[in-house]
Amino acid sequence: MQIIVFLSGIVILFFCMFLIGLAILIVITPQRAERFLNLYASSARAHYTEQSARFIIGVAIVVFAPFMWYSTLINLLGWILIVTSIGLFLIPWQWHHKFGAWAIPLTLRYMKCYALGSFLLGIAILYSLSKVLEV
Repeated sequence: MQIIVFLSGIVILFFCMFLIGLAILIVITPQRAERFLNLYASSARAHYTEQSARFIIGVAIVVFAPFMWYSTLINLLGWILIVTSIGLFLIPWQWHHKFGAWAIPLTLRYMKCYALGSFLLGIAILYSLSKVLEV
């Protein structure tokens, strides 16, 4: 069980680095970030890869939440990721693609806000994760 908790913490740490890295990418090279964001739900493979990653991150958050600051809120975030991932697994990927065709241009229009949200979420989860460093 300890190895699962440890691996969950590592997954969360990488998720935080991804969120912060995405924010930095948007600020430094918006064209590259735009190409990356356009890949979301672009194919069945992309759809199922996204949902698998979200599901794994959600499970990791739920497993590790008791060891984090604001554990109830963090646990809720994990369950939101798990439930929405399962929901998206169950729908045809084309529906997700169709939603992406609407949502991605909106995201690109407000990319700086998206970067700020991504950065702040990454920092907030990282802060919550820092509780394990408390002696």
